[in-house]
Amino acid sequence: MKENNNLSRVARNSKKEKTTIEPKTEEINIEPKKKSPLKKILVTLFIIGLLILLWARFIGTMGLIVKEYGITSSKLPDSFDGLKVVHISDIHYGTIINQKRLENIVNEINKIKPDIVVFTGDLYDESINMTDTLQSEVINTLNKLEVTIGKYAVSGNHDYSDTIFEDLITKSGFTYLSNESKIIYNNGPTPIEIVGYPDSRKDNPDYTISLTDYYKIALIHEPDELDNIKDKGFDLVLSGHSHGGQVRLPIIGKIITPPGSKKYYDEYYNVNDTKMYVSYGLGTSLLRLRLFDHPSFNLYRIYSE
Repeated sequence: MKENNNLSRVARNSKKEKTTIEPKTEEINIEPKKKSPLKKILVTLFIIGLLILLWARFIGTMGLIVKEYGITSSKLPDSFDGLKVVHISDIHYGTIINQKRLENIVNEINKIKPDIVVFTGDLYDESINMTDTLQSEVINTLNKLEVTIGKYAVSGNHDYSDTIFEDLITKSGFTYLSNESKIIYNNGPTPIEIVGYPDSRKDNPDYTISLTDYYKIALIHEPDELDNIKDKGFDLVLSGHSHGGQVRLPIIGKIITPPGSKKYYDEYYNVNDTKMYVSYGLGTSLLRLRLFDHPSFNLYRIYSE
């Protein structure tokens, strides 16, 4: 019995002698690295820029705006009172404009029931090979334009072959004007005159051609050519080429314009009593982008005073 008690005491003592060594733990706080303000700004600007680019490519190039203007003139014959002129320009066929979109444009124009349709150049683009198929698409579609008086056209700087352009535009039902004028009557004794000048960067406009004293409309491609005809007594000058800048910003307006539209690029100018309207066009040039500058064509309602 005594031995058992001793064993129990030894066991208790051995338990007391056991020590538990717990590992020491140190809390280490690792703080995440803070992004620099500059990096945040750059990432934000990149995302915004990408969204703007996508918008300009896929949204800005869509849709169609009809810009309507009222014009009065004491020189317009009474037989032309209320004349409706549709002005299209810068189609650049094969870029963003395909046959389906061109057909939609033609349908919108036909709803207006214009008397005259004018085209101020750049039917196609140097970057596009105008195959027989593409040419047939253009001819078949533009032939559907319905007018009561006529269709008239001049070439642009991107219409790289005068032979192809003249063939295309005439087969499309337009009268091609290159240093030429047309006298037009409309059920009355007094006519109006439409004059067409070729693009100055690829041809030689003849600004000395004789003109009448009738109500005169000039067709040019590059609006800066206005300075060469502003003293010719034109009542109305219609041009294209500038695309309105193609990429525009609120308040600022156009960002850049091509040569030939550095001085005149906006919608309307009045120089020496000559009114000039600039079409912002239907297609795109160089970059297939449009920002705050949707495809458009102009409608002029001209009244005699």
